[in-house]
Amino acid sequence: MSTKLIIQADVTEGKINKNIYGHFAEHLGRGIYEGIWVGEDSSIPNTKGIRNDVLEALQKLNIPVLRWPGGCFADEYHWKDGVGPREERKRMVNTHWGGVVENNHFGTHEFFTLCELLGAEPYICGNVGSGTVQEMSEWVEYMTFDGESPMTAWRQENGREEPWKLTYFGVGNENWGCGGNMRPEYYADLYRRYQTYVRNYGDNKLYKIAGGANVDDYKWTETLMQEAAPMMDGLSLHYYTIPGDFWLGKGSATDFSEDEWHLTLKRALHIEELIEKHGTIMDKYDPEKRVGLIIDEWGTWFDVEPGTNPGFLYQQNTIRDALVAGASLNIFNNHSERVQMANIAQTVNVLQAMILTEGQEMIKTPTYHVFDLYQVHQDAERLSSHLESDEIKHGELAYPTVSTSVSRGKDGKIHISFCNLDHTNEVTVNTELRGATLGTVSGKILASDKRDARNTFDSPNDVEVVSFTNFAEQDGGLQVTLPAMSVTVLTIEEGA
Repeated sequence: MSTKLIIQADVTEGKINKNIYGHFAEHLGRGIYEGIWVGEDSSIPNTKGIRNDVLEALQKLNIPVLRWPGGCFADEYHWKDGVGPREERKRMVNTHWGGVVENNHFGTHEFFTLCELLGAEPYICGNVGSGTVQEMSEWVEYMTFDGESPMTAWRQENGREEPWKLTYFGVGNENWGCGGNMRPEYYADLYRRYQTYVRNYGDNKLYKIAGGANVDDYKWTETLMQEAAPMMDGLSLHYYTIPGDFWLGKGSATDFSEDEWHLTLKRALHIEELIEKHGTIMDKYDPEKRVGLIIDEWGTWFDVEPGTNPGFLYQQNTIRDALVAGASLNIFNNHSERVQMANIAQTVNVLQAMILTEGQEMIKTPTYHVFDLYQVHQDAERLSSHLESDEIKHGELAYPTVSTSVSRGKDGKIHISFCNLDHTNEVTVNTELRGATLGTVSGKILASDKRDARNTFDSPNDVEVVSFTNFAEQDGGLQVTLPAMSVTVLTIEEGA
């Protein structure tokens, strides 16, 4: 079977929420400290303590939403320790991630400053695991209340006169695991209780996100939807792509076999089955799809780089990661009727990061470049499309060779994202364009001829985006030849 893509350009299937291109920054390893926050007295150039090189690189991605402070850290984070004069803030040991000292210098005010500098919406994750209802309630009051209250007065005393605009608030994180090892019935009741006191103040309307399932825990989704759906706006799902065993060895980020290549991509594509099955359960209780599926932790998770702190989750990033990112984002785009946000784990120096830093130096990863290429899908109209793809077969594994998604941006241009998941062969995709006339076509591509291709501090530009022209008009459509292991975005301006 040849690979064929049919695009019905005059049929739209809803908007691709820009928040699908969200990010996640946890107090973990060098993700916040060194990666984002260096402090105002640092020799590394910074703006209000946030390092300029990272800031500038992230600004170019137009990050729509940023989740913070965790992750597992969220359920041991006490927000009051992170406000006020920095030299007076409590110090603690980050027992979950590496046993290092957390000085709380990056807290609520610093996070909102980061979001303002990025132009990103803040997504705060509250502490259900070890925190109190009062603590969570007062945090929302501190951030969003404009009336007379102790929390408002404290915020103003700490230098912020006006309340912040806050939409996204998570009521707990992974409460089935590091957030308390709870049963779904117990967490559903706790969610109902805690969210009651996560109040809307003035015209600030919160979008409340309940802690959802781990991978294929369908009972968790069923219980939460049955017991608490009317009280939530979103329900989360966490899924990591791991070629090995979570506890015995996840596999190397750079030194991997052909078997591991195939297994990684096969497992990355599994997220589509999870979206469909969790979505079917959600449809039972929410047929109008009011409650968004929030995939607020996703990405590759490999063994840490040799010689680094095991609790820092620092891993390199190759063209394999880029393909996982591209294929995953295509799946999210194609399920935009239910998937309303996704937050890749994580932004800097942790897991499938956009950016890696080492002292004064900074590099952009292949995953960064995929997010850069795919910006065109943010808040675009998803166009009806149908893909018929050849399969890659490796032993007992089989999965499609090509992954795609198609949208029309606000500028009227049609954007097609392609991933060729085959690491050895190019593939030709015959693309039929219906309901539109083909005009000017341009393309960009991220590709490599090495499976472990990556950017390093010695060679920071080995994997980067270049112009793509390997396409030709064919019967009003396009014949597109994609190199092996590549991520490509074509832009079509319709003709008269």
